[in-house]
Amino acid sequence: MKKILVAEDTESNFLLLSIILRKEYIVLRAHDGQEAIDLCNAEQPDMILMDIKMPVMDGLEATRRIRQAGGTLPIIALTANAYDSDRDKAFEAGCNDYMAKPIMAPALRTMIGKYLEN
Repeated sequence: MKKILVAEDTESNFLLLSIILRKEYIVLRAHDGQEAIDLCNAEQPDMILMDIKMPVMDGLEATRRIRQAGGTLPIIALTANAYDSDRDKAFEAGCNDYMAKPIMAPALRTMIGKYLEN
């Protein structure tokens, strides 16, 4: 099974994502951007679902650092901020795609399917 790293500091959001994903993927969790970088290096996930607002280091900075280190895996930004400027910032940081919360399971599965073939 492919591995998806979920970088999400809010427990309820992580649980929802885990329920959506766990039948088809191995789900790893990072609580902040720095932990996402560390787990990305250690676990070599196939994709990252990156929350933007997190403690220690936000998702945009974590994405930039993963890209600067040569990481090419798909990164999907997940955020409560649904403005065009937020979407633009996510793409500028190196995210491949963007989804506003609340997350809808069918839309998330479709988006993941664009990048990962099971």
